Amino acid sequence: MVPFQGDAGVLSRRGSLISLGRRWVALPSLLLAAACGQQSGPAPTPPPPGEWRAFEGTWTAAGTRHTLNLGPNHWGAIFNLTGSLLLTGEQKLGVGFRAQAIGFTDSLAGMQGRCVWTDERGDKVYSELKGEAVGTGNRIVGTFTGGTGRYTGVTGEYAFRWQYVVDSEDGEVSGRAVDLKGRARVGSAAAAPAGGRTQ
Repeated sequence: MVPFQGDAGVLSRRGSLISLGRRWVALPSLLLAAACGQQSGPAPTPPPPGEWRAFEGTWTAAGTRHTLNLGPNHWGAIFNLTGSLLLTGEQKLGVGFRAQAIGFTDSLAGMQGRCVWTDERGDKVYSELKGEAVGTGNRIVGTFTGGTGRYTGVTGEYAFRWQYVVDSEDGEVSGRAVDLKGRARVGSAAAAPAGGRTQ
């Protein structure tokens, strides 16, 4: 069957439209490939095990404090605080934690406590707290003593100044850590004994 010339024009236009349509279908794929190939910089990589990671953070907490009067200008108290801890820094331990701290503070002798940070996967970071009696502006130092999961063998330290926001007579308290800064290292180098020997 021989097509008329009008049919040939239609077929020619239809072929051009199909060819153009194929080009438009291919164009998004090419643009996507080009976009994926361009990166603003090298992807950040976690530090090798044993390298120090510096971090800063914000910690807000609320809980209870029970105080005992021990004499003129002398008191002791036990506290239990729970709150949210957010860390910043390129090589921080993690982003968000639930932080719980318990301890004893003496207005003359200072404070001692224990703290647990728990991340979104349930892995934990343990630390000891020491410092001046817990009060607004007083400096507290935390020393990492270990962890679970990806924080196994963690070592390091952090420090902050405590600031009360609410301090009621019935024992309810809330506050925040100011200027929280520290460093930590995780991994085989952190877990190894000080002499460098492993058992």
